[in-house]
Amino acid sequence: MECRVLSIQSHVVRGYVGNKSATFPLQVLGFEVDSINSVQFSNHTGYGHWKGQVLTAEELNVLYEGIKLNNVNHYDYILTGYSRDTSFLETVVDIIKELKRTNPKLVYVCDPVMGDQGAMYVPENLLPVYRDKVVPLADILTPNQFEAEILTGRKIHSVEDAIEVMDLLHKMGPETVVLTSTDLPSSRGDQFLVTLGSQKTVKPDGTNTTQKICIDIPKVDAVFVGTGDLFAAMLLAWTHHHPNDLKSACEKTASIMHHVIKRTMKYANEMAGPGKRPNAAQLELRMVQSKADIENPAVVVEARVIEKKNQ
Repeated sequence: MECRVLSIQSHVVRGYVGNKSATFPLQVLGFEVDSINSVQFSNHTGYGHWKGQVLTAEELNVLYEGIKLNNVNHYDYILTGYSRDTSFLETVVDIIKELKRTNPKLVYVCDPVMGDQGAMYVPENLLPVYRDKVVPLADILTPNQFEAEILTGRKIHSVEDAIEVMDLLHKMGPETVVLTSTDLPSSRGDQFLVTLGSQKTVKPDGTNTTQKICIDIPKVDAVFVGTGDLFAAMLLAWTHHHPNDLKSACEKTASIMHHVIKRTMKYANEMAGPGKRPNAAQLELRMVQSKADIENPAVVVEARVIEKKNQ
C-alpha cells in the first residue's frame, strides 16, 4: 500500500540538509514524499557564504491550503526538522492537528532541532512551543541529549538519568524516543558515541510494554551537516517496516548512517589531499552513491536491549 510523507524542512540548492537529506532516501525505500521547504538557501550555513529565502507562516498556510483545496491532504507520516520562527512552528502545529483529524493513524516524526553541546542555536522562545505544543503531538521524537534535557528540565549524567528523561518524554506524548547523541561514556571506549532509545507499545489486551535500547556508534573526526535529518528520515522508514521492534529499526538506521558517513569521509579525504582537512563542500553527504546501502543496509551497528518492561 502506498505510504505518503509530508516533510516540512529546509532546502538547499547545493548539498544535503533538511529535505535534501530526507527525500531521496525515503523515496529509495518506497515512500512518496511531499516536501514543503521552510527555507531555500544556496547551501547550508557551514559554508563561508549563503544566500536565500525563508518561508513565512503565512506562505506555509497558502501552500497547505492549495493541497487541501484539491483534497490531497491525506498523509501517513509527517516529518519536521529545523525551524527558527515561533509563528511558523505554530502553523506547523495547526497543520499536524488537522492532518491527524483527517487520518487518526498518522504518525508524526519530530526532530526538535534547538541546539547542541549546551547551547541553543534557535531563538529561546521556540522552547515552550516545542515543549507544550509540538512534543505532545509527536509519535516519534529524535532529540539529542541537550534537546532532551531542555524539554524535560532534567540533566543527563548517566544511563539511568537518560532512561528517566526518555520516560518523562513518553509522558509528554511520544511513544518512541531516540536520543540521537549523548555525552555518556561508551563501554567500548572513547571512540564511540552512545545513542539510546525507548519505545512504548500497547498490546491488544491494553497492557504496555517498554523496550529500551543502547547503541555504540563509531565516532568520526569531522563535522557533517544533514546527518540528523537523515537519521530522523531513516528512523521513520525503518520503524514503519519494524513497528514494534525499535532494536531492529535503530540498527538499520545507525548502519545506514555509518555507511553514508564512511563513504563521505573517504571521498572528502581523497578530495582534500594528504594532510589537509576537508572543507564543507567536500564533506557533503555522499547520498546518491549510497543508494544500495540505503535500500538494503548491511547491519554493522548492533543495539543492546537494556530494559524490557511489561506494565
